Amino acid sequence: MELEGSYFSPIFFWLIAMISLLSLGTAIWLAPWRRLRQKEQLHVFLGSCVALMVLWSIRTPVYDGIEFHLLILTTLTLMFGWALSVFAGALVLAGVTLAGISDFQGLMINLFTVVVLPVTFTQIALLVVRYWLPRHFFIYIYLNAFLAGGLAILLSSFSATLLMAMAGPATFEMMWDTYLTYFPLMFFPEAVLNGWFVTLLVSYKPQWVWSFRDSDYLQGK
Repeated sequence: MELEGSYFSPIFFWLIAMISLLSLGTAIWLAPWRRLRQKEQLHVFLGSCVALMVLWSIRTPVYDGIEFHLLILTTLTLMFGWALSVFAGALVLAGVTLAGISDFQGLMINLFTVVVLPVTFTQIALLVVRYWLPRHFFIYIYLNAFLAGGLAILLSSFSATLLMAMAGPATFEMMWDTYLTYFPLMFFPEAVLNGWFVTLLVSYKPQWVWSFRDSDYLQGK
């Protein structure tokens, strides 16, 4: 869910912008760039960015200055890891902003709520599930792709709503009457698409999915 930057005071805006830029800088520093030296991996990465840009251009207005679109960043995170996914999300967000689809003033705010938070949540969920549960194909699909995808978009949307309430342009009561009650409907399509995409990828192109190994999730299970 993307926001317009005009809602936020300069101090509030730059505070979120610093967090966003720090996250992006860390991602650029930690990203495994050597992986993209492989022609196939580079093509998959760039193709994923283009596909995501097309998807993010399809959006639904939910409130004045607020637009909703699917993220599919859980799939991207499972494919490329945290650092490359934050970088890819920033590229896609910059692309739709330069195309005039997203609000330029809200770029840094949206980088935090639409990219950094869902990607970080997916990465943490992957580590937690790996630590506490056995590595099994269906656990990977249903928890790391399906459930994490749905929860990631809810985290993104609720965080954007919280920032709106803190900034002052709208109250929780006002937002509850307009769009907050529809948040559970955001969970299912995002969860299904992430689960479906990841299932297809690990079935036909497992080498494209950084977080998946046949030896870990299939062999001997």
